[in-house]
Amino acid sequence: MVSASEIKEHMEIVGADGVHVGKVDHVRSERIKMTRKDEEHGQKDEHHHYVPLSAVASCDGGKVWLSADAANARQLFQEEDGSPVEHS
Repeated sequence: MVSASEIKEHMEIVGADGVHVGKVDHVRSERIKMTRKDEEHGQKDEHHHYVPLSAVASCDGGKVWLSADAANARQLFQEEDGSPVEHS
């Protein structure tokens, strides 16, 4: 598992396929808090989403690489209370 200390603010989060998923706001406990608004990814949420550190495969090239590809990574997103994010 990747150490939380390797993950820095504003690092790009990408799926295993290298496709942009989001950006790091900061690491909180065992989860990455993602930025609320990410124009590149079309994310304009009113609140933050989280990704569990257990879903991170590596940190390389200034990016956080997830174990799932971008299309499936959205299924890993969590609300602040740990519940899954409902996607429309």
